[in-house]
Amino acid sequence: MTKKDFPINKPELKDDFYDAINGSWIKQATIPSDHSSTGGFMDLVDDIDKTLMKDSAELQSGKLNATSPELEEYKKFYNMTTNFKKRDEDGVKPLKPVLDRITNLDNYDDLNDQLSDWILSGLPTPFSLGLDPDMKNAKVNALFASGPSLFMPDKTYYEKDNEAAKTLMPIFIKMTTKLFEMAGYSEEDSKNIVENAVEFDRLIAPNVKSAEEAADYSKMYNPESPDQLAKSTNVLNLKEAINQLVGALPEKIIVTEPQFFENLSELLTSSHFKLMKDWMLVKTLNGYSGALSDEFRVTGGTYSRALSGKKEATNKKKAAYYLASGTFDQVIGDYYGKKYFGEKAKDDVHQMVNNMINVYKNRLTNNDWLSEDTKKMAIKKLSTLGVQVGYPDELDPLYKKFHVTEEKDGGTVLSNLLDFEKIANQYEFSKWNKPVERERWEMSANTVNAYYHPFKNIIVFPAAILQAPFYSLDQPESANYGGIGAVMAHEISHAFDNNGSLFDQYGNLNNWWTKSDHEHFAKLAQKMIDEFNGIPFAGGKVNGKLTVSENIADAGGLSCAEEAAKNDTDPDLYQFFTNWGRIWRMKATPEYQNLLLSIDVHAPSPLRASVQVKNLDDFYTTFDVTSEDKMYLKPDKRVQIW
Repeated sequence: MTKKDFPINKPELKDDFYDAINGSWIKQATIPSDHSSTGGFMDLVDDIDKTLMKDSAELQSGKLNATSPELEEYKKFYNMTTNFKKRDEDGVKPLKPVLDRITNLDNYDDLNDQLSDWILSGLPTPFSLGLDPDMKNAKVNALFASGPSLFMPDKTYYEKDNEAAKTLMPIFIKMTTKLFEMAGYSEEDSKNIVENAVEFDRLIAPNVKSAEEAADYSKMYNPESPDQLAKSTNVLNLKEAINQLVGALPEKIIVTEPQFFENLSELLTSSHFKLMKDWMLVKTLNGYSGALSDEFRVTGGTYSRALSGKKEATNKKKAAYYLASGTFDQVIGDYYGKKYFGEKAKDDVHQMVNNMINVYKNRLTNNDWLSEDTKKMAIKKLSTLGVQVGYPDELDPLYKKFHVTEEKDGGTVLSNLLDFEKIANQYEFSKWNKPVERERWEMSANTVNAYYHPFKNIIVFPAAILQAPFYSLDQPESANYGGIGAVMAHEISHAFDNNGSLFDQYGNLNNWWTKSDHEHFAKLAQKMIDEFNGIPFAGGKVNGKLTVSENIADAGGLSCAEEAAKNDTDPDLYQFFTNWGRIWRMKATPEYQNLLLSIDVHAPSPLRASVQVKNLDDFYTTFDVTSEDKMYLKPDKRVQIW
């Protein structure tokens, strides 16, 4: 969609910035029946999907040749995911051995005997283990322990007054009961299994973190010895399982949800064993329904569609592509990046990121509230910031291990998925206590997004987001700064938000602030919380604490990008601000808006567009906004951190 297609309502810019830019588009935009939203980000996703689905079909037909052994394996798997006749004939049969493995558990000892292999196999457990850089020694991978995910999107859905859960839980129960009946269980057994599973999930909920609680990184680091962690339960030997998974007993395990493990023994009692086993069955059947027949896939997506407001299931061809490309995500990303982005664009954008870093360095140098000591440390952190653009220089070696067992050799879509999952888990746990691979990508190049990793102090910009409306040679340079420039500076700002600021230049959890600087920053962060907290949206209200880190990053990103635009030879702040408003264009279902309001660390897109501009003085002069206009914010209320 071009600016010409959807004119800006200039008089309205003073009263409703977002609607003035996007209102004409919103009026005509239609959310596809298999989508929960449409708009700037989603349009790019759809275009990339069409491109890669076309290429996948041509790869399948032989019109395109696989450019790597890994892409050849993707082709084999894609052939299997698109063999709908075989998948429909197989039905639930490929999953039966997994369900039987759970059903055959008679007690905790049975699970204990195979606990490490159970975890490697990707089967559900009432706790989670994984690897990430050690938060106090970020050059080395450490073992992390946390609680499991819930059936509902967040623990708050289990509170008595949660209206959304009153609608969603019955849908979840009905869908899951039907899946078990489709899998050959009796009506009574299906009903009992689901009831038990939901009861167990409710027992978990009070002790895991909510989205708001999880958004506070300062409370993630709770190291425990293996002996301390082992005391969480006397029915499972966590020490032995960990020893088998990583080949030794770590001196410490980083527990991100200590309250959960403090109450684990009360969860894993003999009277709860049947509940736990049925919870595992439900997790497994729901989790793998999309890899079975089309009937299982469509039925298994009922709850997800209700949660997001999608009217229809994704068509089976696109779902087959998602299943195959999601499994080989970095392989497809590598193909996409090299074919549709290329080395030249990669170098150009890398230079643009470096320019934004220099602008940020200048802003830190001239900062008027940081002390010199803190300022020096901030600049040092910025100077060591890792930058990854487009696609990885080398494909993750994990994918060399993925070898598809084709149908002629007895393989199924699910059997391959299970094999790949075990290989990936073994590969992941083998990295314990080894050097962190800072350059390893965690997002595929065909993903329309970007991120900052505080434990690695890196920013990553996949190829997919580096196009219009974010970035294009065909739009004014100032518009590019209001788009991709602001996104780049947003990710840089995460190094200095309320979470990122806790970590030093190496990614270590380390206080590098003076006491007075940190106290001042905390006051500014609270002003950002207050600016967004309680804003009415989609029948609810914005949670300022949940969204504070992203709001700080938006504010810093927009402010920094504006300075870069003003440094250009021919700055046009009208283009800068209006493209900022344009990139947040979004039309979403009410259900999806409510879901995001509950769990998303980002503020709603319209508010990201409209609230942040009010913090910048140049917004008022660019659009002649005065105290008589609705977009006006008193100078003492404007939040400016970076």
